[in-house]
Amino acid sequence: MLVVDDEEGIRQSLTDVLQDEGYRVTAVESGEACLDFLSKETCDVLLLDVWLPGIDGLETLEMVRALRNSPVVVMISGHGTIETAVRATKRGAFDFIEKPLSIEKTLLTLKHAVEELKLSIQNRELRQELEEKYRIIGDSVPMKALRQQLNLAAPTNGRVLIYGESGTGKELVAHALHQMSIRSEGPFVEVNCAAIPEELIESELFGHVKGSFTGAVEDKIGKFEQADGGTLFLDEIGDMSLRTQSKVLRVIEEQRFSPLGSQKDLRVDVRVVAATNKNLEEEIQKGNFREDLFFRLNVIPFYVPPLREHPEDIPELVNYFLGAFASAYGRRPKHFCEPALKALLNYRWPGNVRELRNLIERMVIMVPGDRIERRHLPQTFSNHYEQYGASRGTTPGFSTLHEARAAYERDYIVRKLEENQGIVSRTAEVLGLERSHLYRKMKSLGITSKE
Repeated sequence: MLVVDDEEGIRQSLTDVLQDEGYRVTAVESGEACLDFLSKETCDVLLLDVWLPGIDGLETLEMVRALRNSPVVVMISGHGTIETAVRATKRGAFDFIEKPLSIEKTLLTLKHAVEELKLSIQNRELRQELEEKYRIIGDSVPMKALRQQLNLAAPTNGRVLIYGESGTGKELVAHALHQMSIRSEGPFVEVNCAAIPEELIESELFGHVKGSFTGAVEDKIGKFEQADGGTLFLDEIGDMSLRTQSKVLRVIEEQRFSPLGSQKDLRVDVRVVAATNKNLEEEIQKGNFREDLFFRLNVIPFYVPPLREHPEDIPELVNYFLGAFASAYGRRPKHFCEPALKALLNYRWPGNVRELRNLIERMVIMVPGDRIERRHLPQTFSNHYEQYGASRGTTPGFSTLHEARAAYERDYIVRKLEENQGIVSRTAEVLGLERSHLYRKMKSLGITSKE
């Protein structure tokens, strides 16, 4: 506690009372002395008199509130008026106590001030945890470009459509958008459109009133209403039914809707962020997705690259997950030996960052020592490393140029097949080959349809 009052008797009596209550107390006589103290030391709660020689209490309050990690301020005054109290509150004071001071009221106010301080600290720590949890990791060109897009788009209310394969981190990007937006104090509400049965998704999104359908035994608030003032994340929106798509389109356009079974319109202020692992333009051609909804959602398109397109970020991701899981499970930090890390770098990661994260969690739990070796990795990684590591320049391995070229060709064709969902005709078009020629190549290189 820091007590600031120009009357020595009040400073002394407050110091005695507060020390008896277990507080550590410093007392000074002026605003200048208060600011001088805070430039060298910190305090949790400041008891500040309004009427002071030199800089008065309200001016001092303004300067204190401008400090980083400023204390909770309680104003005290022998000439208190409603106008002064209002001015103090507007400038950031927690409360206002009139002289002569009541010991009981003063102690109760300070107790509440300390509780306010604890809440403030917890809020700050939670915000730091969220920032760390939803940090975009990686210094590769694709990840730098993604962060630049985030910096530009996040502070706006523009709708965002996030594209990317499963496991690339689309949800992470949506959270980062929310945390960096002007709506960060509002709710972030997530809906996995693929995980909710079609007959329930309208109730999930818009809510319902009791008795609106069989099983509706009580009123339910929908996700759109829960997200009012914040962000609604519609994950895997490509799996949403056409009927629900038309209702979502109306809400996006008008920012109002009616819960199931209700005639009453509810107005909301929601920023919609959607994500998909499907090609929505192809889904439109097939009649599975509404073109007008696509154009409403695709205001700011984001592309989250698969891990195979930025393997240079794997070491940083590995270190991040190793630290996070070691801390979560109370284990000593582990590290990958060079051959094991090379095996990770040469793997294709069909499950993307999610697969990497799960592997690191498994290694932290199951490997007894501090060193993770190649033999600890699943057989898939070792086989892939032995087959393709050399073709990527990580091991010598080939006795002839013909062998090296064949291995590179094989790896390249497998990669292109993966990128095109195993569709040979589309892969042949990308490679500039006839489909029959590609089939022959696959056969000669031992690429099976299963692979």
